[in-house]
This record gives sequence, C-alpha cells and structure tokens, in this order.
Amino acid sequence: MGERITVQWRSFLLRVEPKTPDRDSFVDYTRSWLRPAELEPEARFTVWASDAPPPGSSLPAQVAYKTMEVLHPDAVHDFHRALLTAYFTDNRDISAWEVLTAIATEVGVDGDGFAAGLDEHNQAMTRLVIDDHNSAIEQGITAVPTVVINGLMPVPGAQEVDAYQRWIERIAAARSSG
Repeated sequence: MGERITVQWRSFLLRVEPKTPDRDSFVDYTRSWLRPAELEPEARFTVWASDAPPPGSSLPAQVAYKTMEVLHPDAVHDFHRALLTAYFTDNRDISAWEVLTAIATEVGVDGDGFAAGLDEHNQAMTRLVIDDHNSAIEQGITAVPTVVINGLMPVPGAQEVDAYQRWIERIAAARSSG
C-alpha cells in the first residue's frame, strides 16, 4: 500500500525472563510456523533444525533493534528483515549478542561500533522495550503478531495480507467520508 500507510513497530516480549528452552519442545513449536507460511507465500519459515540453541529470550533482539533505530536509522529496515530471516529461516540464536552483532555487520553496519553502541545504550533501550511491552499489555495485547490500525481494536494473530488491506481500505474510506 506504499505511502498510504506508516508501519510503527513496537516491542512485545515473548520471553520476559531468559530461560533455556527444551530443544525438542522448541522444535515442535517451530512447526507452527508453517501455517503462516501457507497464508503468505512470500514468508519463509524453517522448522528449527540448527545445532544452535533456541533463543532464551526475546529481549536482546529487541534491544538491538531499538539501538539500530537510534544509531543507524538508515539500516534499521534491513536489520529488522535480517533478524526475522536469521530466526525464522536460518535458525540462528538471536538472543546471543554476538549473533546480533554479526547480523548488524551483514547489513553493512560496523560490528565493533554496533557492539559498543549496544553496551552504551543497553539500559536505555531495555527500558524502551519494557515500556512498549507494558503499553501493549495495557491495551489488551497478548499475542504476536498483533496489529493495531489507527488506534482501533487490536487484531491478534497472523492474518492474510488481503485482510489487512481490507481493514485499511475501510478505515481510509470512513475517514474520507466522515
């Protein structure tokens, strides 16, 4: 829908407290990724087959994203896409700081500089992630993904792209007529 919409990503912690997930259970969980792949042909999901441990927390990746927004806003979109690919397709542990730094390097950001930025801004970015999470909880959001269109009722769960387009069209039509 191009310039007609603005996407504003917010943090929502899937694992608030770091923990080591049971590998077999995690592999079973990743099989659920195949359903969204059926709904969206461009989505690429791979059942976890890596020797890398499953991520123990969603906090580091979200802190890294917020840090990238501040330090390298021109690279944040590529970084976000690379994070999703690293996790859902390449089965990389995006709760590991060294993996996050490697991903930053892969999108053209100086890895050492990014790692230093992570250290410097960690506390402030962690606070922003927690604030986003708490705000979502206050709005009744309990699932990822959840889309809030124009501040209206949250739409939880993965939906087909056509559904989002229809909701946006209806809101735009209502706004222009009223």
